[in-house]
Amino acid sequence: MISRTYMETMAAYNRWQNESLYGASANLSDDERRADRGAFFGSIHETLSHLLWGNKIWLSRFGAGVAARKASIADSVEECPDWDEMVRERQAVDQQIIAWAKNFDETALDEDLSWFSGAVGREVSKPLALLITHFFNHQTHHRGQVHAMLTAAGQKPDDTDLPFKPEGET
Repeated sequence: MISRTYMETMAAYNRWQNESLYGASANLSDDERRADRGAFFGSIHETLSHLLWGNKIWLSRFGAGVAARKASIADSVEECPDWDEMVRERQAVDQQIIAWAKNFDETALDEDLSWFSGAVGREVSKPLALLITHFFNHQTHHRGQVHAMLTAAGQKPDDTDLPFKPEGET
């Protein structure tokens, strides 16, 4: 289904897109980033905070990162309330994702991962390859929301198409 090459490609794509969105977001005031724009998590800041939280949760489940500060999806919008701190954490987590993908043992893709899911309130077990695919898909989903909010706010983030990822972006 997937390979370490897929993971490395998606990790690089993730970093490129985050740099684009955070760069465009930096052109807005803190109030503009926090304005409720009708998205699932409300604002640009809250959506980016949720996305950072989700990355930490999954990296922790994968045994490749530190746990998130917040325990629930509802609280994920408060994972990183300070913008400058969130920018630094985003960069650090993106580096963690790249290192994790680069050093991933592909033989583990055939295994299942079990964890307690707060979202469904029970123990869950799923194929690791599916969960890694979800990990990257979840990022793309919420970045699309942020891209739309930024565009509506008059900003111009980079194109989001994977084939247009800059060459050499790793």
